[in-house]
Amino acid sequence: MASAPESEPLGPAADPSAGDHTSAPRSGAGALPAPDLPAPGPSLPDLPRTHAILAEYAGRPPLSVLRGLETSARGLTEAEAEDRLLRQEADAPDGGTGRLALPRHLAHVAADPFVLVLVVLSAVTAVTRDPRGALLIGSLAVLSSLLRLRQERRAGRAAAGLRALSTTTATVLRRADPASPGVEREVPVEQVVPGDVVRLAPGDMVPADLRLLSSTGLRVDQAVLTGESLPAAKRAAWTGRPVPPPGPDAPLFDRPELCLMGTSVVSGAGTAVAVATGPRTHFAALQRDVPRAAPETAFDRGVRTVTWALVAMVAAAVPVALLFTEPGPTPWSHALLFAVSIAVALTPEMLPLVVTTTLARGAAALSRRGVIVKRLPAVHDLGAMDTLCADKTGTLTLDRLSLTSHLDAAGEPDDEVLRWARLNAWFATELVPEAAGDTMDDALLADAGPPPGDVRAVDAVPFDSDRRRATVVLRRDGRLGRDLLVTKGAVENVLPLCDRVRTPRPSPGTAAARDGEGAAARPRSWTTAGSADVPLTDDERDRLAALADERSATGERLLAVAVADRPAARRDYAPGDERGLTLLGFVGFRDEPDPSAPAALERLAGLGVALVVVTGDHPLVAVRTCRDTGLTPGRVVLGAELDDLPDAALDALLAPKDGTAPVFARVDPRQKARVVGALRRTGRTVGFLGDGINDAPALRAADVGISVTGAVDLARESADVVLADRDLSVLAHGITEGRRTFGNGVKYIRIAVTSNLGNVASMLAASVLLPFMPLLPLQVLVQNLLFDLSQLSLARDRVDPADLRGPRTFDARELARFAAVFGPLGALFDLAAFGLFWWLLEARSGAGGEALFHTGFLVENLLAQALTLLVLRGRGRRRGAPRAARTVVAAACVLALTALLLPLSPLAGPLGLVPLPLAAVPVLAAVLAGYGTTLVIVRNRFLRAS
Repeated sequence: MASAPESEPLGPAADPSAGDHTSAPRSGAGALPAPDLPAPGPSLPDLPRTHAILAEYAGRPPLSVLRGLETSARGLTEAEAEDRLLRQEADAPDGGTGRLALPRHLAHVAADPFVLVLVVLSAVTAVTRDPRGALLIGSLAVLSSLLRLRQERRAGRAAAGLRALSTTTATVLRRADPASPGVEREVPVEQVVPGDVVRLAPGDMVPADLRLLSSTGLRVDQAVLTGESLPAAKRAAWTGRPVPPPGPDAPLFDRPELCLMGTSVVSGAGTAVAVATGPRTHFAALQRDVPRAAPETAFDRGVRTVTWALVAMVAAAVPVALLFTEPGPTPWSHALLFAVSIAVALTPEMLPLVVTTTLARGAAALSRRGVIVKRLPAVHDLGAMDTLCADKTGTLTLDRLSLTSHLDAAGEPDDEVLRWARLNAWFATELVPEAAGDTMDDALLADAGPPPGDVRAVDAVPFDSDRRRATVVLRRDGRLGRDLLVTKGAVENVLPLCDRVRTPRPSPGTAAARDGEGAAARPRSWTTAGSADVPLTDDERDRLAALADERSATGERLLAVAVADRPAARRDYAPGDERGLTLLGFVGFRDEPDPSAPAALERLAGLGVALVVVTGDHPLVAVRTCRDTGLTPGRVVLGAELDDLPDAALDALLAPKDGTAPVFARVDPRQKARVVGALRRTGRTVGFLGDGINDAPALRAADVGISVTGAVDLARESADVVLADRDLSVLAHGITEGRRTFGNGVKYIRIAVTSNLGNVASMLAASVLLPFMPLLPLQVLVQNLLFDLSQLSLARDRVDPADLRGPRTFDARELARFAAVFGPLGALFDLAAFGLFWWLLEARSGAGGEALFHTGFLVENLLAQALTLLVLRGRGRRRGAPRAARTVVAAACVLALTALLLPLSPLAGPLGLVPLPLAAVPVLAAVLAGYGTTLVIVRNRFLRAS
């Protein structure tokens, strides 16, 4: 019968009789880095130093590692563990919540450029002794800031609710006192400390950076760190001599002795010692390597552009207003008051509130589609995105291997090869429970039934990382005295062990048939009818290797399957028995493409979003996956090659060419972030979709970082948007909603700036002709406030389909063109109304005439703005624009009604308004009819030209 699965040696420290090593010296030639936790702040080790420390642990024998950490193979005592845990908790930076404290968050929101414009304007208004106006403007700034703060804190709480590791405990060995044996116990992951001896089993999350002491068929999924879809084999074997530590940039993931925090056990078992926890882990070092301050995004750039454009307009208008002011008894106070009126008229006071409201509504709409927005401006950045960087694993694929082929030695499909491969997978799992969860075995057994009832397994030689193969020994009822070894593993590790190959049996009487007579004379009960085993020549060996390479070049991962019929052994089988095998053929696997990916990619392309694959996986696999999902891959760039490319060459490489994009493979976290930065440097608005620790720097470097609910904590914390499902179609919905949100937000900016510019132009012109100000500052502020409140309805408006087809962001030049056309048009009709009021309503006579003029101008302006809201919100029905939403129509009607009733309300006195005479009705009707007709004609021609 089978013995216990063979384990790799632990070394001298494995024997409890070796005693405790807590008193071993920590200095001298053989000493390792002390387990003392580093001090918080700048003294925390950076990524290169962390790599060097971990590499040194990997290069020492297990006994030396245990002595350096002042522990033993029996684990720490409870007192030692508690003492180390206290030091570890005292050194924890902030718990890794990723959330700003409330005062800092409020200061960050208040520093928004739109809010600062209102604060400055409120201060200037207060200086001119207009406390009511200053209070009103200041209230708008506070209201906008609180609304944004509330939404972002709510999103932060929602994201915090997603923080759940798949495994929250770890199995460690602990002792009651130094003389007691180690006892397994479950502890929370955050309570694992340096020196803890950890047991690993399938499904376990690796709770710290571990140095293996022993292992049996251990394979670890490192996709969150490397993007590699296949698990990595790990082993504890030591060569017996110190290994020089690699350079600071050498990957730790390839070190078989190390299991890094955040990875997970797929199959096998192991015992390891925690060499780094908390701030000393690779995870923590990588987190410190992630930029804390996100770079300026597309929204930030657009906000800055529009803000400075508004500031420039105000700065230019104020001195002009001072020059146009007619001198009076108190010329400077009068001029300053008029200049403030111009500044108030030109500034869209509700801009921060409208933009925040629009973004908040967009975030709420996205949440209903399974998209959690952590940072409100990310709604805009989603819509502005024109390039998406993503790993192929889990994006273009299902992150699940599928069986793609089963071939004989001639490269033809052969069901018998599949049958033997499945028997190997079935019984390997039965005899070696630690092998459960192997992704390739899972793919083999996906649609397989149980093995024949007359076949049983008697022994196994489990997989290990050195041999890269696994063997099971089968016995059939009625075949006593004969065993069949079935070996499955990497082609390059199985093929050298074969001296024969199974081929289809040739027709009787041929030379090939005579050559196979010796093989046929052997017991044939395990062989396939109609086939023969022939010697494996060097030429045939080369041909088989070439066949495997050819299939691998297509992105298919091949395993060789071989058998050996032997007399039953009276001992346990060992790796030395894997010899004299007969090669049956190959089984092939591929990372299964996501069937929804081609349609989702086509939709993204229709939205004007290009995909750039940035992965840590094998380049051939990445290229094949691209082709399977409908992408045309361009040049393949390896991470090592990327490091040698100067910025200018990288920028040129990323320039769009013939609908293809380069594929970046075998890249590390820094290289991913560099690719994102290069894309942004070339003028792209870049999103990055990632879920692993290795994606965090790139998530921060992108205009909008996108993660998923199942991602590691660091990835979710670094992202701006979290998807409920890693599905590109969900992301496409998010992009569309972002563009819809931006489309409604930019409507407000265009209409408000255009209307305000027309008001300023008409007021400046009227100030030359009139002996008084056309409007008082408070009247201008009330007018702007009413108009802006009506424009809050735009957040619920329908958006033109043309605005959803391509990436959109703030464009100061487009805004300037729009305002230059429609602003003077509004001013022209304002001046016409001025003239009619002046001559027909006799507004030029006395103080009552001045109030009448102010009232007529305010009412006409509000009515004209209601028309502007309805006409300029879209492109017109002829150009396929949808009808205005009911809320927009209702808001325009309420604004018009307010304009007519305001002079009759109790607010008329404080505002300096008087009732309008009936003669004003035809004047207003004529002006508004002409303005509305002209506005529609000019809009249609303007849009046709653009």
